Amino acid sequence: MAWNPSPHVQDCRDIARKWNHQQVVVIALSPASGKIEMATYGASKGLCAWAKKLGDAAYDAVVREMEETG
Repeated sequence: MAWNPSPHVQDCRDIARKWNHQQVVVIALSPASGKIEMATYGASKGLCAWAKKLGDAAYDAVVREMEETG
């Protein structure tokens, strides 16, 4: 698996280790500014790809909900 030096991905790696999970998806929201961020982690190449797919779906759902509720 390729190393991702992103600090957000490192945070996800840390959560995975602390919580004893192989995948982590984080959605961070700032309603005041409208900013949404996502980071994902998977312990293997396959788990990483699956976490990204799940993260993308969750991110899209959050964006839709925020647009619908204003």
